[in-house]
Order: sequence, then C-alpha cells, then structure tokens
Amino acid sequence: MAGTHVVAIVGGAVAGSEAAALFTERGARAVVLEQGDRPYGKIEDGLPRWHEKLREKEYGRIDANLDREGVDFVPRTRVGEDLGFDALLGMGFSAIVLANGAWRDRPLPLEGVERFVDRGLLYQNPLVHWFNHQEEPSYDGPRYELPEGAIVVGGGLASIDVVKILSLETYARALKQRGWDVDLVDLELRGIPAWCAKNGVDVEALDVTPPTLFYRRRMEDMPLASAPEGADEAQLAKVRRARIKIMRRVMERYLVRFEPLHTPRRPIVEDDRMVGLVFARTEIVDGRVKPIEGSEREVRAPLTVSSIGSVPEPLPGVPMKGELYDFADWDTGAVRDLPTVFGLGNVLTGRGNIRESRANAQAVARGLIDCLDVAPEGAEKGCVDDALARVHDEAHGAAERLVDRAMLGPAADVERIEAWVRARWAEIGYEGYADWIAKVRPDGG
Repeated sequence: MAGTHVVAIVGGAVAGSEAAALFTERGARAVVLEQGDRPYGKIEDGLPRWHEKLREKEYGRIDANLDREGVDFVPRTRVGEDLGFDALLGMGFSAIVLANGAWRDRPLPLEGVERFVDRGLLYQNPLVHWFNHQEEPSYDGPRYELPEGAIVVGGGLASIDVVKILSLETYARALKQRGWDVDLVDLELRGIPAWCAKNGVDVEALDVTPPTLFYRRRMEDMPLASAPEGADEAQLAKVRRARIKIMRRVMERYLVRFEPLHTPRRPIVEDDRMVGLVFARTEIVDGRVKPIEGSEREVRAPLTVSSIGSVPEPLPGVPMKGELYDFADWDTGAVRDLPTVFGLGNVLTGRGNIRESRANAQAVARGLIDCLDVAPEGAEKGCVDDALARVHDEAHGAAERLVDRAMLGPAADVERIEAWVRARWAEIGYEGYADWIAKVRPDGG
C-alpha cells in the first residue's frame, strides 16, 4: 500500500467508485468499504431490473473503477456495525468520504402510519429490492403479493418506477392466469397494450384495475426533467411540456392512472390494516402547495406504496441535521465538526439519480485530490460533467481553501491501515476483486 495519502471511501457504487478512481489517478490510495457483497448499490437494488443494458453498463463502469491498482475493495463491511465510525476515524486515514447513498425511505408524514408497514403500506426501497431479486435462488428476504388497484404516493422518477412495477406485475399475473408465458422485461420493453396487441390479447378483457400515482402538484411540475440554470420562460415552458409528455407516455404504455394536486392527510384503517388514504385536493399558490379546505376524499386501496424520496441512514458519530448529515459546506461535502470527513453522491444530495451521483462524486473528489497535493504534473483538474461543473465552479475557490485546511494533518498511517485491510480480507475470504465478483454476483445480475 504505497503512498502517504490513503482515503477511506464508505460505499462502492456510482459515487464511491468514481471517487476511488479519481483518487488513485492522482497518486492516493483508496480503501473502499462496501456493506454488501457487491458494490453496485442503487444500480442493483434501486434501478428496476428491466433496465438490463443500463445496469450492465453501470456494473462495468463500477468494476473498472474498483478493479485497479491503488484501490482496496473491502466488502461485507458495514461502517457502524462491522467497523465503528470512531474506529474508522482513529485508523489514520488522510480523509474519509461518505458515499454510502440514500437508502432509508423518507417516512410518509402521517401520524401513526408506520405501524401499518407490511399491513397495507409498503415503502419504495424494499419493494424495488424484492422486485429485482425475487427470482434469485439465494433470495431470502420478504416477498410481496402485489394486488390490483394499489396507490402510490410520489411524483418523482422513482415513483414512476414503482407504479410501473405494480402495473407490470398485475398485468403479467393476469396474463399468466390465462395461459400466457409472459416475460416481464419484454412486457416493459414493448408496453402492455403493444404486447397484448402483438399476441392477440384484448387488454380490456383482462379486467385489471390499474394502479394510481398521486402527486401533490401538477403533472408539469413533476421532477422528471430539469431546466438549465437561468432558463428563460420559453425554456421553462419546454421543460414543462417534456414532463407532461413523459408522464402521459408512462400512462399509455403501462396503463397506470395519475391524480395530480392531491396530498395525503390520514390513513383509512379497518381491522388494524391500512386500506387506503384520505387525500385533500391542493392548489399551487406562489409556488407552494396549499391544501384546499373541505376538499378531502377517501381513496380505498388494498396497498399503498410511499415513494416520496430516500435519505441517508444515520451513522453513529456523524452529525445529523434533520434527515441528512450535517454538512458545513454543501459544495465540498465537508461534514460539520469532522474536518477530514466529506460526503458525496446521494448521501450529499439526498437523491437517487445515477448521473447526478456520478457527477457530484467526480467534482467533490477532484477538489479533495487537489488538496491532498498528490496530483501529477499537468493533470486535468476540471469537472468531467459540464452540468455539475456550473454548480461547483462557483464555490471552487472556497471549497479548495476549506479542503486544503482539512488535509493539512499528518500523512496516513499506512501500515496500520494495510494490516486492518488484510485482516478483514482474511476474515471474509476475499482474494481479489475479479474473483470475488465472479463468486458473489447472481446469475443474470
């Protein structure tokens, strides 16, 4: 483990692997601590399995970043359990980068609703995890029977994936009950009406009650496409039209329903199960959502799925501010009162978007690299993602000064770190990245 700068990266997926590669390119060593067997994070467990080509592409990028000289990959190591955060702090790393993602579902903000989890209420992350892994022989997690007529509370891209899963599963089940051999990935690729037309099936005769997505704003407000910074009214109008087009296409291809301008108020409970929600209609006043007095309506459903966002899991020893880690500087990811600890990717943004996670990782990691003073002569120091560069360039000077101060401490305790890594590898039976991935990656993953 050559070099005097060694960085610990918690999480090996998009953000963590990008940061690891960038640190090693500048001469630092990266120790990537991954809680699972595999480093693919939201690519494997949050991106629905019909995204086969994208998943394989992202797996390849992550593998290329982690299977390289200068990166020590340490799987099955959950910080806070297998390795305490205080112990990690005291191990002698030059810096610690939190790239452990946003895996905790934001709670549905209704009093007492959590007691109905698995009793009429599900959250997005466990549902998508089951959907992706249910056919694997080694899967031993919870299993769900998805009923017709479910409702989803959301409005972002992830909630579209959720409502698609519900529709695809229920239509596939109806088709199988009538003797059809249905490949769900093919059903998603073609769209339900097109698949049925190709195979001579009358969609209406299937008599499936579709799922419904409820959103507190309008269709054109859905965060499905973003306007550029400083966009004029014409550009904003174009983005709004794009959002409507995306959602309508989802409704047409996957036979889902959409209810805008609705916000949940309280659960409907029968026999200690949640059997729907009471919604209030809303209006947008000066950009804010305002419930309309006297507009409440009951919406009964055998299943409600909450898909209102994901936030980082609390990590003992890392300060929190509300649902997120407490960052002293959001541009650099510097964690308050922990001068050598930084966040990047979804743990910083609180989002699950793959491209944003990668871009944030590259930008923050490059800032850290510069301040570690290990960049080779003439190395490219710009952000590789132009969109994120616009955000980070504004704070580059302040970020550089802050991280420079954070990196003025002693060099890494290389011998101590190396001894711990080798001991952990021996404990879990790890003998190299390629061999490990071949051993733990599921068939068809």
